[in-house]
Amino acid sequence: MALYHEVHGPADGETVLLSSGLGGSAAFWQPQIPALVEAGYRVVGYDQRGTGRSPGTLPAPYSIAHMAQDVVEVMDATGTTRCHLMGHALGGLVGLQLALDAPERIASLVLVNAWSQPNPHSARCFDARLALLGALGPRAYVEAQPIFLYPAAWAAAHADKVQAEVDHAFAHFPGEATMRARIAALRAFDVDARLGEIDVPALVMGAMDDTLVPWTCSRRLAEGLPHATLDLIPHGGHAHSATTAAAFNDCVRSFLARASHSVTAS
Repeated sequence: MALYHEVHGPADGETVLLSSGLGGSAAFWQPQIPALVEAGYRVVGYDQRGTGRSPGTLPAPYSIAHMAQDVVEVMDATGTTRCHLMGHALGGLVGLQLALDAPERIASLVLVNAWSQPNPHSARCFDARLALLGALGPRAYVEAQPIFLYPAAWAAAHADKVQAEVDHAFAHFPGEATMRARIAALRAFDVDARLGEIDVPALVMGAMDDTLVPWTCSRRLAEGLPHATLDLIPHGGHAHSATTAAAFNDCVRSFLARASHSVTAS
């Protein structure tokens, strides 16, 4: 079944493809899409297989490589030969995998609170989330989600927005089997030994108060990728693309301008 996708901006602009985190929805990138379009980019968003408007059964055992192949399908469906891929967390893993599997399709990577190998802290967080899901069901799982996404003060100051997101996530929950398969895929991901093979410009973005993914994972990515720029901020949480959107967008647009110039020059 074809994946839901949407295209924004000028048809002749360089393409930025947006790959979301565990939630899988293109809507995660609402704070970024207008800024990218204003900068002249053609923006492609999609709902990942088994989530949102892309229902379907996942292959077993499910892997990040399957998700990377789905990106190729979206690119083919939208007539996209090559893209700048921006991925958040799980979406960043998809970008890394695609850069290894089909390097000719990737012009640059923006990796937001992503990682190259498992770590014990994130494993503990996922164990707790899966325990909630198994013992108490989807409602408890999605009610806990903001704890891992946002800084406490930001979540308290935006309580109505956060609750609306929780209610939406519950209404569109993909099912326990799908969620467990997606989490298992990201927990199994390990390309740390292959980072040196990824020969494209990369912007590695991390928030040092991320509750789910230690900022040291971003530092490790920047150390291992041959052409990486590391952007660390002290506050913003796991979803700092939303909590610090203006600064985040400025950083991304500046990187993309440099990456585009590099691609043109080569």
